[in-house]
Amino acid sequence: MYSPFKMWNGTIRSAKKYACLRTTIRFSSVAKHKVCIVGSGPAGFYTAQHLIKNEPNLEIDMFEKLPVPFGLVRYGVAPDHADVKNVINTFTSIAKSGRLQFIGNVTIGKDVTLNDLRTAYDVVVLAYGAAQDRWLGIPGENFENVVSARKFVGWYNGLPEESNLQLNLNVEKAVIIGQGNVALDIARILLTPIEILKKTDIAQHALQALKESKIRNVKLVGRRGPLQVAFTIKELREMIKLPEVSNRIHLEDRDYIEACIPKTPRPRRRITELMLQSADTKQADVKDSSKQWELIFHRTPLEIVKSENQRSVKALVVGINRLKEDNWENPQIEDTGLRETIPCGMIIKSIGYKSLPLSDELPFDHIKGVIRQKEGRVEGMPGVFCSGWVASGPVGVIASTLQSGHDVGKRILDDLRKGICATSTVKPGRDVILSQLATRGVEPVTFVEWETLDNEERERGKNQKKPREKIIDVREMIDIAKKVQS
Repeated sequence: MYSPFKMWNGTIRSAKKYACLRTTIRFSSVAKHKVCIVGSGPAGFYTAQHLIKNEPNLEIDMFEKLPVPFGLVRYGVAPDHADVKNVINTFTSIAKSGRLQFIGNVTIGKDVTLNDLRTAYDVVVLAYGAAQDRWLGIPGENFENVVSARKFVGWYNGLPEESNLQLNLNVEKAVIIGQGNVALDIARILLTPIEILKKTDIAQHALQALKESKIRNVKLVGRRGPLQVAFTIKELREMIKLPEVSNRIHLEDRDYIEACIPKTPRPRRRITELMLQSADTKQADVKDSSKQWELIFHRTPLEIVKSENQRSVKALVVGINRLKEDNWENPQIEDTGLRETIPCGMIIKSIGYKSLPLSDELPFDHIKGVIRQKEGRVEGMPGVFCSGWVASGPVGVIASTLQSGHDVGKRILDDLRKGICATSTVKPGRDVILSQLATRGVEPVTFVEWETLDNEERERGKNQKKPREKIIDVREMIDIAKKVQS
């Protein structure tokens, strides 16, 4: 069934309209407690899913900075992974259940403060992910054409803030620092034939740039060895099967690797065996026009070198290391003193993300980039919880986020039933927040309005023979969304 937010129609421009809105957005029964979730990605939706399933008498609002929902699923999952994006169907069902209200285009910390939310709701769940880059801390990191994986992924996925990212793909060699799933995603997007990419929901500006790209060789450089790679076997298989692309996996100590295989868990064993098998496979002669990707291990980035004209990247200098201890799971790295220069015209840093605090009052570990918490409960703030990457750091995949979201949901319900995070005072919930937004001139977007935007993107995609053509301008998003009819 559709959300009661169907009543929220057109652009709301005055406090009077908000007052009318507050009288029309009501549940059929009075909710005992009011919950708000900050962030509409997997962590937010899976936390909401558990709450809705296990407590029928909650009023739940979900706030999102952008006018569109789904967070990492929309802007982080690679465009050629349509099967992974199918989880949007589950999230849509949750949003249209009548139990949760999506309130987009609201930036917590700017339009509304954390203290505002704590005053208005019994429970505040912070699930806004990780949106800041980690740094290598080496010379040359600020050079042109040295970009973070977060920015690059946002660029090809149509994230508004990265749509104008300046990139030079008119180079033959690129280096990706990191060997996780995101690193392989980026390498795959750089090397996949355009005939395949153009059938996905990749942003049009990225598709055009990749069509004109001169990149033919992508090296994925990691500090540790093949037994410590962070990607999954699915991602590796996709890379190995890329059409019109050869591969080279640099294995420097095969005897040691083969000796360790029997000691490793099955998932790790399968990945390692596939790398060994691929390294042994004789590939056809690589022609000048062919594309190739490489896995290079035991290399620590030390310096990025500029070209002679000082306008582009020339190379990455790395230190060759070795694993100090006979411990394949978490080995110590030792510098051998040897150095190597890897020529390249572009460098992408895929070394992880970290979160930012929404307010100074939030207990935050600035080194790790996470909220200080225990089992999802934010330290020293009863009634405030955190879920997903803002709590754990950028680890795991969407499936693992499901379990952590459900775990946080369980603890929220436990604390509500014990009276730990609710008082006898009835909280005003969204009523007071909507009034504040009206006063501050903010135009919230409802889920029904998002569906109008969703339909427009799908229609534009049909013209390109794509699943959708993402709109990348926030103002245009809002204008289209507000065309919804009652």
